[in-house]
Amino acid sequence: MKITISKENYLKSIAEAEAEGETVISATLARWLNVSPPAVAMATRRLARDGFIAVDSSGRITLTPAGGEIAFRVLQRHHLIERMLAEVFGMEWFKVHDEAEQLEHAVSEDFEQRLRERLGSEGPCPHGNLLKNDRPEDRRRRGLLPLAELAVGRHATVRAVFERDRPLLEYLDGLGIRPGATIRKTAQNCDDTLVLESECGLKPLGLRAAEKIWVEPR
Repeated sequence: MKITISKENYLKSIAEAEAEGETVISATLARWLNVSPPAVAMATRRLARDGFIAVDSSGRITLTPAGGEIAFRVLQRHHLIERMLAEVFGMEWFKVHDEAEQLEHAVSEDFEQRLRERLGSEGPCPHGNLLKNDRPEDRRRRGLLPLAELAVGRHATVRAVFERDRPLLEYLDGLGIRPGATIRKTAQNCDDTLVLESECGLKPLGLRAAEKIWVEPR
């Protein structure tokens, strides 16, 4: 069966939202894909008809084995393209996600295999995210925690950043908060802002942004 770009995007978004620890319902997909609820309803009916998703009585959407296989293939291409753009072409880490979103549907299996041979298939993407076993519970098992939970006064190394928010990524880069950077949490204020020390000095950061950054305490 020929898979359209739209179907690939829906299946990938389900997998991505689940990886972020979200329960996927129609509203989740509308938010992730920035589309209307009627568009989501039409797309999910088609995906269920084709056997790529299952929708239970509460409205929860899950991938079937067939849908999961397609989603993983798209995620793998996206991951490899991001790494190629950063590691081979030197593109800034905060730009590669948007570029990969455009290129992931155009890459042939042959080119994908060449990328895998050149880059390997296990490394993190430029945002620090792994292709497999990278749910919140997996990260905590590896000793990581959201920056929002880091104790005041502790140093930490930034390990991963939520990659689907380009303005946030550019803002964080300007603060010196990027994968591999060392930071220190110097304060957490009553208005839910943090004060962080990085290579750029002392900078404030909102709690919602801090929840999208995973760090390894030192």
